[in-house]
Amino acid sequence: MIEDELLKWRFKRGSKDALRRIYEKYLNYLLTLAMALLSDAGTAEDVVHDVFVSFAGSTENFKLSGSLRGYLASCVLNRARDHIRSTRRQTVAAAGANSASSDPYAPEQSVICTEESVRLNRAIAELPDDQRETIILRVKGEMKFKEIARLQGVSVNTVQGRYRYGLSKLRSILNGEVEK
Repeated sequence: MIEDELLKWRFKRGSKDALRRIYEKYLNYLLTLAMALLSDAGTAEDVVHDVFVSFAGSTENFKLSGSLRGYLASCVLNRARDHIRSTRRQTVAAAGANSASSDPYAPEQSVICTEESVRLNRAIAELPDDQRETIILRVKGEMKFKEIARLQGVSVNTVQGRYRYGLSKLRSILNGEVEK
């Protein structure tokens, strides 16, 4: 926490070392979060890259009194949401043409992913957006319900409900109780 305050102070004053340290400190966390939200390594890397490029350009206007980690996570979440929305707007023909290049289960990924993690990722992808996002932020993002509520603009009770219902639906999907 103290290191983050010092990094924010140094970053605000234009320190490239501070920016480098922020990048090094949070890159893996943000990639994990983006990958969980998007289920595509390439897209996740692009989202995190875009966040850091935007962040690096915000030195003059940078004002943050809260958590640096939470701020960066919310930036990644917003970029991921934007990507998901834009993907949904594409036509069926365009989605079919791009499906081979964006397949998260391509041969190089199959080496990394176990059969169980692939099954879990597919089940998570079936959840409603708000429940999926809440579960990912809680489990992968290691965020507290209060932080998630603030990020999503809803009450803590709503977040807890989304989490509870999401886990219940996830269990049902994994146990084969929900038809596709």
